[in-house]
Amino acid sequence: MNAFDDYQGSFDLAPGYLDWAAFGPLSPSVRARSAADVDLLADGRASSIARVGESVAQSQRLIAELIGADVADVTLQPSSTHALMHALFGLSGTVIAGVGEFPSVSLTLHRAATASRGDLVPRWLAPADGRITTDAVADALDEDVTALVVSHVDFRTGYRVDLAGLRALIGPHRLLIVDAVQSFGVVDDDYAAADVVVGHAYKWMRAGRGTAFARFAPRARERIVPLLSGRTGTPGNRLPVDELPAAAASAQAFTVSTPDTFAPGRLAAGLRDVRDAGVATIESRLADNVDRVLEIVDRAGIAVVSSRDRARRAGIVSLAPEDPAGLSAALADAGVAVTTRGAAIRIAPHAGTDADTLQLLDEALTAFGNETFISA
Repeated sequence: MNAFDDYQGSFDLAPGYLDWAAFGPLSPSVRARSAADVDLLADGRASSIARVGESVAQSQRLIAELIGADVADVTLQPSSTHALMHALFGLSGTVIAGVGEFPSVSLTLHRAATASRGDLVPRWLAPADGRITTDAVADALDEDVTALVVSHVDFRTGYRVDLAGLRALIGPHRLLIVDAVQSFGVVDDDYAAADVVVGHAYKWMRAGRGTAFARFAPRARERIVPLLSGRTGTPGNRLPVDELPAAAASAQAFTVSTPDTFAPGRLAAGLRDVRDAGVATIESRLADNVDRVLEIVDRAGIAVVSSRDRARRAGIVSLAPEDPAGLSAALADAGVAVTTRGAAIRIAPHAGTDADTLQLLDEALTAFGNETFISA
């Protein structure tokens, strides 16, 4: 077996899970690492405590490797929202964002603008289809714009933005801030196009909550004030007692306190799994599974509102059924886990989604269609 076969074989869930865009059940390697760290921290030895702490640097190195960044640009964060707060609260000028973004983006930008007392002004985009395209951004650009903040893959529409196109459009004098929660680890893209990249490993990397991170490129650090910097955001690796040092020159400035003891270990395990399997290979297999989901949904005659173009999607298939409540209930009764929000149903397979799970989906949609036909 090769590394990807091992990775695919690590998906040991019962059939029916198609909700990876909401939460990724912990992988075997993450569970093993967590258990090992619990044992190490239980013996009280300084060497054991230090060994667990080494996972912080391990995770930073792996993230830097996966996104092609310098380790000094990478920090660990409690959540992607925390990471976005560091980026947005330190900005000034006009910042473009989609009004339909996940609240980690939209609400954080709103709060940062309120706290700035006029120094930071949101400029909201509201395209009819919810997709933040280069054309939509171009219409909003002027000399006042200092940054664009956008989700790499939108949590509702599943639309994957054109990072390279957005970078070229806004130019080098504006910052590109990217929320990669729905793409990191399953999309092989050039993250160097972004000045700030934030992500979280509790979905597609199966590492649990508390495993977020951020990359602040030098250009971002020149323009974003580390307003929320805490004691770990100071130079060196010491406790700043009886002094008030300036923030660190590295991305470490955008940290507040020591990470959760167990989170970096889980993150490191999840990152290694992805690195060893290969992001490009994971993306290709995920794309195949999305195609299979689309085939099943099309046979059932349910409207799809997410992109069918592989280059403009990741792992999300968004449906607009005529009876969302009924379909949601039918899927749940069949043991198929998805996300329902209002009139939309989101199906999210992974690279390790098996044929039995797709068969369950097919049978559930077929049965639901037959019931609807009979009832009508």
